[in-house]
Amino acid sequence: MTTFNGIHQHADLAITAATTPVATNQATKEVPRIKSGDLMQQKRELEIDHAGRIYRLRITQLNKLILTA
Repeated sequence: MTTFNGIHQHADLAITAATTPVATNQATKEVPRIKSGDLMQQKRELEIDHAGRIYRLRITQLNKLILTA
């Protein structure tokens, strides 16, 4: 096996994992999914209160999500 074939096989596994529905375990339903636009409500950042601690979820200039405490 060449290095390229090894990389190709790992890429195939990553693609398969990325397209497989995520479940918490076999006996439960799939993990809920919400679109970021629905969550952000046309804003670039929001605060999340989790167990009394405030987290900030932001959309960056490169359109990525960042969560900070």
